[in-house]
Amino acid sequence: MKKRTKEILLEIIDRNDITISSLAENFSVSKRTIRNDLNDINDFLKENNISLLSLCSNGKIEKKDDIKDAYELISDRDFYTYKLSKEERKIMIAIILIESSEYITLSKIADTLYVSRATIINDLGRVKEYLKIGNLTVISHANKGLRLDGLESDKRSFLLSIILSDQDNKNLISSINSENLLLKSDMDKIHRIINEQEHAHEKYLTDSSYLKLKSYLTIAILRLKKGELIEKQNITCKTKLSMAQDIFKYISQYCNIMTTVDEEMFLSRVLNGLRYLKRDNENESMVKIQLLTRQFIEGVSHELKMNLNDDYDFYQNLSNHLESIFRSRNSNLQPNEFIDAVVIKNPNVIMAARKHIDIIEKYAQKEIDDIELAYITIHICAAIERKKNQEIAFHVILVCNGGIGTSQLLLAKLKTHYNFQIVDIVSSHDEKNINNRNADLVISTVPLENIKSDYVIVSPLFTDEDYIRLGSKIDEIRNARNIPPRIEKKEVTAKGLLNKLKSVFMEFEDKIPVELTEKVTDAILDYFDDGSHEELDYTKPYLHHLLPSSNIKLDVECDNWRDAIKISAKKLLDDGYIEERYIDSMIANIEENGPYVVISEGFAMPHEGIDSGTKKVGMNLIRLKNPIMFGDGEEGEEVKFVCCLSAIDHNTHLKAFFNLVNMLGQDKFKEAMENAKTEYELSEIIRRYEYSI
Repeated sequence: MKKRTKEILLEIIDRNDITISSLAENFSVSKRTIRNDLNDINDFLKENNISLLSLCSNGKIEKKDDIKDAYELISDRDFYTYKLSKEERKIMIAIILIESSEYITLSKIADTLYVSRATIINDLGRVKEYLKIGNLTVISHANKGLRLDGLESDKRSFLLSIILSDQDNKNLISSINSENLLLKSDMDKIHRIINEQEHAHEKYLTDSSYLKLKSYLTIAILRLKKGELIEKQNITCKTKLSMAQDIFKYISQYCNIMTTVDEEMFLSRVLNGLRYLKRDNENESMVKIQLLTRQFIEGVSHELKMNLNDDYDFYQNLSNHLESIFRSRNSNLQPNEFIDAVVIKNPNVIMAARKHIDIIEKYAQKEIDDIELAYITIHICAAIERKKNQEIAFHVILVCNGGIGTSQLLLAKLKTHYNFQIVDIVSSHDEKNINNRNADLVISTVPLENIKSDYVIVSPLFTDEDYIRLGSKIDEIRNARNIPPRIEKKEVTAKGLLNKLKSVFMEFEDKIPVELTEKVTDAILDYFDDGSHEELDYTKPYLHHLLPSSNIKLDVECDNWRDAIKISAKKLLDDGYIEERYIDSMIANIEENGPYVVISEGFAMPHEGIDSGTKKVGMNLIRLKNPIMFGDGEEGEEVKFVCCLSAIDHNTHLKAFFNLVNMLGQDKFKEAMENAKTEYELSEIIRRYEYSI
């Protein structure tokens, strides 16, 4: 970033009410030049995942609170204003010697640290002893200065020990020169690569080992960018070599560096020296987290006197978020003014979440702190906004800058949760024509300069925070002016038509033959021929896809809950969906954790993790002739239905499971299951009720 651009950004960070005109006057350049500088600044902010600057119609520059994060990236940090202690000076001199590929004079070191040459001479003895600990030797040359002799592996290990001894030393290292700073985007890449490879190789790091590996990879990338390669390696750790190769494979790809076989071999040694968690229960927790999410949502819904159980996005987003809380080595959640404002505005929601958070804390075996609770509250508030605004018939314009794919993705999200009439979809470069359209609201993925209509900026993925922003804007518009009643155009789709008919099917379920309902449904799907029902069979199946009549058995006799699990799993075992060991694991799971798999009164869903012997996603349901107690001792619960679940990942079974839990909340559904005479009749009951939700 050039000097003027940097100074402009610093001024924007430090001051409010900055305008293009005032900047042009202060820097004695044209407004066009300032606009170009602002474009460069936005490119820099985007690269570092910081919110972009936007221009108001009066030329005022608007900034988000996270603009402060840019200060650390651009501010001049030297040792003129900050005086180093004797210990810090020793560390800094050692780092400067490691970083210097050539001889470096005492005067240059003194100039870098803003101290006298005599001070460096006095420090040198302690620096040499300090470096000797890391097998590094300081060589002096009368005319050239100082040079460090030692292996590259020892230099990296020494830098790593400095960082790990005190994270503040990381700032000292970056203070030498800007080349030693990795962009935030690069740090995010390192985090994602480590996380992916932990799961790919099933080697899960402890907190301290994760920090050590991330710090080493940061050092390795910076050294490789300077052309400093690890020396020839004769010893490697074969058990970790595959993981090391995969880590460097993606680092090379995403961080634009070249690595060597020796780099991979040395990294395998680093990995071998780390500590790993026993993650035997890692995948077993997946479905349990989803069960806990359901319990939490039910509790919050009851507390708020608002049914949020049928919001699939809420359920999916919250279960994923809770999973990240349970699995994270450290909470990466940061205080956020937007989130704080939402929490302050919704005290009833935070109270409802706090009242039922013990469900989550008990499983996580830790207290959920205020920041984590605030993020959970955001998911609840987003679900409330979706429910509140489903009937709002606004005329809306979409503005996107990411092409047709982005606009269609955003459009699909909006159609799912709002009754908006989309007036037009406009590209961001055609902004001047937006004001000529008749709309109540403009929803944009980019900042807009000269827009006269009400508008709100959202991300293309439309996150929970975006739902809340949009909901606030809708309330603002609704309170400020009257929206005229409208007869909206309705797009006729197979799904929409079936949703209309489902209430009729349910009302006359005892009078309409099952075959007629099925034929009407098939006829509608065939008429529209959009292929959507085919996709459901193979990607994210519905419950009735997993429980056809062939996967249902009625009036089964069982002696105890262990026997019930074995019988409910037999069909999946015979058809190759699970292995024998999966059955033993399910039984062991309940013996250890109790009958938490009883997901509704009288209904149990035994399951295990994907590493315990699952091959395909599937379910098999049995109805017992006589109820049995599920679980040992006093905590056992009476059960009439047992449905064995075989899950292969976190998501494929999720829609079916979500629908099942919602259906079990209906007394009529449970009664119909009890009264079904045949397996086919029960499968059709499941099919009909699933359409009803």
